[in-house]
Parts: sequence; structure tokens; C-alpha cells
Amino acid sequence: MDEPSPAGAVPDGDALHMARAIRLAALGRGTTSPNPVVGCVVVDAAGAHAGEGFHAYAGGPHAEVVALSEAGERARGGTAYVTLEPCDHTGRTGPCSQALLEAGVARVVVAVLDPNPEAAGGMSRLRAHGVRVDSGLMAEEAERGNAEWLTFVRLGRPHVTWKFAATLDGRSAAQDGTSQWITSPEARADVHRLRAESDAVVAGIGTVLADDPRLTARPDPRQSFHQSPHPATPRRAPLRVVVDSEARTPPGARVLSSEAPTLIAIADDAKTDLQAPLLRLPRAHPDGLDLHALLTELARRQIVSVFLEGGPALAGSFLREGLVDRVVAYLAPALLGSGAAALGPAGVRTITDTHRLVFEDVTPIGTDLRITARPASEES
Repeated sequence: MDEPSPAGAVPDGDALHMARAIRLAALGRGTTSPNPVVGCVVVDAAGAHAGEGFHAYAGGPHAEVVALSEAGERARGGTAYVTLEPCDHTGRTGPCSQALLEAGVARVVVAVLDPNPEAAGGMSRLRAHGVRVDSGLMAEEAERGNAEWLTFVRLGRPHVTWKFAATLDGRSAAQDGTSQWITSPEARADVHRLRAESDAVVAGIGTVLADDPRLTARPDPRQSFHQSPHPATPRRAPLRVVVDSEARTPPGARVLSSEAPTLIAIADDAKTDLQAPLLRLPRAHPDGLDLHALLTELARRQIVSVFLEGGPALAGSFLREGLVDRVVAYLAPALLGSGAAALGPAGVRTITDTHRLVFEDVTPIGTDLRITARPASEES
């Protein structure tokens, strides 16, 4: 198995090209699933930019092929910078390792090794044919940009992002239950962007009964996030999943509209005549479903990324089971002093049980702050 190249083995200046490749990879978010997002930059033998590309949609040309096509003959003797190890298998497209060999590149710089045994091996093939291969450059940044797919492949379950909106004192609703709107229009538009980039949006029956949400990704006409990077491949509507152990979803609930597909997850012993796609799951305890089984079933349906929108009880259950991979919090500059907390019981009995996080990003959104963090255990 290929290992990252020793520290210092990659010349200075390469980081500039890899950073560009990582930015290119992000352009495929929301359209490549169940494939990874990948970016590639090719420079010629003199070190000048010759071509670039990204994987825009599942079944389409891979990033290396796009970049090599743009570079043409200038790729010969040059260097390719790729965010993920070039694939070495034939699926809907041919192996990128072979494309790089045929283009005559002399060196390939890879950020992250491919954990998929069916596709890995590109680095070994390239080295066997005399191509210099360096790996590990900006691996942390590239992993973060491809976290959903890497989690899916490594753990066999979707990557879960828990999103919540709250006041500075952690309240998601006032004492009378009202919650619209805690955050600004800009923050809500940002949520729709993140929904649109996800394969599934998950909410609990409490949220459905209280708010009757649509859980769709509705674009802001002032933004273009819903536009596919490839015009022939529009973004698919995320699957809406309601965790509803007792099958209490009302037949007229807006989450059952035809705007997007919906799946109601109920207990395997629940009785219902609800006319909707049902997923029967075992109970983890009398009041909740087996969330591990839920994610396993979603993975079987090629759901790579889950956007968890609560409510607080369901979010607490996901945290308690260690199934939250990223937290996106929208904090409004407001105080309530009472009302519903953004998070329910999460298995914390003493301070040593605290779910510690590591900040990834803090960005002003409208009048609010968006904080992105991941579990601190990933640092160990």
C-alpha cells in the first residue's frame, strides 16, 4: 500500500498548484455523488500552468482527464497535481493512471490516498512506469474538502452534518414554541445551499409535527448555487428522511409533497396505513430507532452525505451514538432566556463526557455567525 511521501520531499511552490486543485474540486460539490470531488492542475515542464479540471458529475470525465485535455501536448514532461490518488480501474470511465501515462507526465503530486480498494493503485502503476509520485501535500485540506465521500468509503455509512440555528444563549425556539425566524434571510439561504449539496436531509417527527417543513433546497434567486457545474446534469433534489418511530407523519404533511423524494423511517413493529415510502428499522430503545441501521440503509441507497436538521432530541441521539461528523451552527445576536434548547440529551452526565469540537471556520452570514466544527476526536 502506498504511503505518504516523507516530509520535505515535495519542492516549495507545489502548494500553490495543489491549493488551486482543492478549490477546483469544491466546484463539484452536490453533483458528483456517489463519486468523490476531485480537482487537478497540470503544469508543463517549465512549471507554467497548462491545464486544469474537476470532476463535475457522476459518470462524467474525471478531473485528470479534463485537465490533460486542456493541457494537450504541454502535459508531456510536466507535473499533475491531484487532490485524490488517480484511479486505477475501469468503471463508467477509464483509469486515470493510464491517462496520465499516455499524456507523458513526468511527475504526479497527490494529496490524499484513495481508500477505495476497487479504485486504488494508481500511484503504484505510475511509479512502476517511471513516473515520480509524491503524496501527502496539503492532505488535511484535501481531506476536509472531500470529507463526505471519505467517510462513506472508510466507515461504510454517510457523513453526517448536524445543522442548527440558535440565539447566543443556545435557544432554538421561544417559550411559546415560535422559532421563525431566529436567523437572517442570508443565513437561511446558506442553509438551502448546504441542503442542495447533500444527498439526504434528515429530520425528526417532532420537527415535522411542530413546523410542517418542506425540507427542500429552495434557491435564492440572487444566488447560483443550485446551478450544476455541468449544464446537462442539474442537481438532484435531496432525499427527505423523517425519523418517525411510531409512524405519526400526517398524510398531508408538506414533507410528503412531490417536490422531492421522501422516506419515512419507522419502527419495524409500528402499525400504519400511511401512503408513503417506508423504511422499517429495529428499535434501539423504546423511544427511538437504531440510527446505525438507518445510516446503513441510507448507504445502501448510495447516500453519501446527510444533512441533519433535528430537532434537538434527534440531534442528541446522533451525538450520543457518535454519528455526527460535522456541526454547522448559525448563531443569531439575540437572547431568549427561556424556550427550547437547540440540543437535547446527548449522553453527557459529567463534564468529562462533553462532546468536544474543533473549529474549522467562523464566517459572518448576514447579521449572524456561521460556525463550522468537527469532533475533536478526529484530531487524535
